[in-house]
Amino acid sequence: MNEWLKIPVSLIPIFVFLAGLVFLDSYKLVRFRAIIWAIVIGAVMAGIAMAFNSWMLNALSANAAVLTRYIAPVIEESLKAAYLIYLIRARRVGFMVDAAVYGFAIGTGFAVVENIYYLTALHSSNIVLWIVRGFGTAALHGATTALLGIISKGLADRRSSQRPWVFLPGVITAIAIHALYNHFIIPPVWSTAGLLTILPLVLIVVFQRSEKATRLWLGRGMDADAELLDLIVSDRIAATPVGIYLQTLKDKFPGTMVADMLCLLRIHCELALGAKGILLMREAGIKPPVNPEITAKFEELRFLEKSLGKTGRLAMAPFLKTSRHDMWQLYTIGR
Repeated sequence: MNEWLKIPVSLIPIFVFLAGLVFLDSYKLVRFRAIIWAIVIGAVMAGIAMAFNSWMLNALSANAAVLTRYIAPVIEESLKAAYLIYLIRARRVGFMVDAAVYGFAIGTGFAVVENIYYLTALHSSNIVLWIVRGFGTAALHGATTALLGIISKGLADRRSSQRPWVFLPGVITAIAIHALYNHFIIPPVWSTAGLLTILPLVLIVVFQRSEKATRLWLGRGMDADAELLDLIVSDRIAATPVGIYLQTLKDKFPGTMVADMLCLLRIHCELALGAKGILLMREAGIKPPVNPEITAKFEELRFLEKSLGKTGRLAMAPFLKTSRHDMWQLYTIGR
């Protein structure tokens, strides 16, 4: 087979899968720049993994079969998981859809580097080999990291925790799938076909469930934020639980500090409404306009948080929205 034909045959399938995931994301929860960055991170992790595996094979005289079946899956999946876990812990992933897109992007970068390596190392002219390598590598690295993200994000939300044990089931699942694939129990062509059959079904189900949850969250959250903001800017807040609570704080904090607490709550509501509005515009295919007031609001938010200090923020904790979805929406509008 022509040497130049091997490149698109082995690399294009990887980006086709990623493009499909991005297309399914109707809310465009992950920005294009973030996807590119995740691909770059995945490529870097692939370089580290290949260097480590080569060192294990040469310096330690490791058995090639043992390395491929047991050691490499642990090293490679752990490296790919590192950046995805960081994103979840940093609250930059709001829903399972985001985790799937980020995970597949990381796997894409990893698969690109691995396929380029095999392009230079193997000199076979068998087109079936390169089709299997292209689709197989894309499906394997993309699917394992996407599933890792889906499982980890689901457990983190369900348990309301970001402790290390929350991420273990996802990492173990990714390692197990990778190791099973590398055992070559069935021919590579059939293994690839199996991944290509199961992967789309799993991801479609996840996308449907996640988008349904997003719609419910948007509807309920927007109504609650709008109602609270209306009370804050009107004269009716004094008779509400928020107003009564702020009155009790006057005995413990200076009046100016209580006023800052109310301002902090107002800005949180305004930014939350803005973030939800951006998501609705994205779903409708409308590019949100740049709002110069957003920068000013975030500056005011940071100033108020600093002036109130930890004690003041804790006092407002019952009313400030600090769930993972709410923190993620502030990150979404802030970027």
